Amino acid sequence: MRPVASVALLLAGLLGFGAAVGRAEPWRPSPGHAQLPLWPGAAPDARRRQPQGPESVARAKDDLVAGRPWNYVSNVSTPTLTVYPPKGRNTGVAIVVFPGGGYNILAIDLEGTEVCDWLASRGMTGVLLKYRVPCAVVGPHRDCPTALQDAQRAVSLVRSHAAEWRIDPHKVGVLGFSAGGHMVASISTHEARSYPPVDAADRERWRPDFAVALYPGHLATREQRTLNADIHVTSRTPPTFLVQAQDDPVDPVENSLVYYAQLQRAGVAAELHLFANGGHAFGIRRTRLPITRWPELVEGWLRAIGVLADDGGRAGDTG
Repeated sequence: MRPVASVALLLAGLLGFGAAVGRAEPWRPSPGHAQLPLWPGAAPDARRRQPQGPESVARAKDDLVAGRPWNYVSNVSTPTLTVYPPKGRNTGVAIVVFPGGGYNILAIDLEGTEVCDWLASRGMTGVLLKYRVPCAVVGPHRDCPTALQDAQRAVSLVRSHAAEWRIDPHKVGVLGFSAGGHMVASISTHEARSYPPVDAADRERWRPDFAVALYPGHLATREQRTLNADIHVTSRTPPTFLVQAQDDPVDPVENSLVYYAQLQRAGVAAELHLFANGGHAFGIRRTRLPITRWPELVEGWLRAIGVLADDGGRAGDTG
């Protein structure tokens, strides 16, 4: 496995080194997966930063992960949700997935569709959020206000469809990678909705019931080992699971360390898994490295906190 070194290197490749091939059209899910708009009209702060061109899909053919290329989406101005129903018995659990990409692009398969396929195979509903990128980031930790809006709206929207999608509205979690891991921390710790309610779906809770962050960024730096001041951990922060490699060259391991320390101080049920090797952007693809066995660790944790049943997550069909 050769993890992606950074979004900056990928973008440099796009500019002149043939690192990717793509097409200028919106990303569409594979057949059988319903996609719906995130907002009933224009998204909040739609003019905050306009994408430089139409939405497009490209393949990073020179940055292989587990021996395979991966696809990414650029210039997303119309965010969507794509639903991956559970296969076999339904646990009633739903997880909204936030792909990473440095708030510039979305690693749509490596950290999106492949994760949702895994969730569906384990009896959970995977919900892929295609959120707005690139983002007009703010502050020293490069927070993304529009990503938080999209994340909060996504969780409320999922709960509003609970009966239709056979979801337990008290078992709706989030899972994110890299910048998506920062979104996990952000939605878990903000105390107020970051946009005015737009319809009945926004009457539903937006804070997740549990959270999973893999190699999160935008939370801390090696030089300043303090938590991003925009992240306010309290006793109301949901149970959280963290995974990161100590040799991550993009988002230093301090991101997970300082966040975990704050979770502990606030009395939040949290679990942190650090691995010596793994790099960055390994997604859900299996390699010889132990860190890529994180899905089994997540399942065990979900059983431990009572989200999944003790029979391997297959019991508790909601209908």
